[in-house]
Amino acid sequence: MSTLTVTKTRLSGGLWEGLVSGASAPPEIEVLHDARPVEGVRLEQSAEDGALWRLSVPVPAAAIADGVQTFVIRDGASGETLESFCILAGEALDHDIRAEIALLREELDLLKRAFRRHCRDGA
Repeated sequence: MSTLTVTKTRLSGGLWEGLVSGASAPPEIEVLHDARPVEGVRLEQSAEDGALWRLSVPVPAAAIADGVQTFVIRDGASGETLESFCILAGEALDHDIRAEIALLREELDLLKRAFRRHCRDGA
């Protein structure tokens, strides 16, 4: 079992960032998308805390596509998965969003009817 821990700090501008802890020397980290290594992954020791390492994973433009794209961050020495993140996009999500909105509308209508009934019966 790996002693490394990865904690996400942010995803912004096509760059996923996190902190790796549990290593005094530079850990061997690999990031995979569709079982292929992601290019441009950077690992730098934190200036504030020498036991923390800043991990930067650029999201390749080719990975931005319809559906769910999953990135897996692994300990390169043991092969253990430390963290993962997903990017969701495209038409595949439209149905889910429409279904959620329809459900919210139904719940709002139910609340409006109950409120009106309460006002009518209480007056």
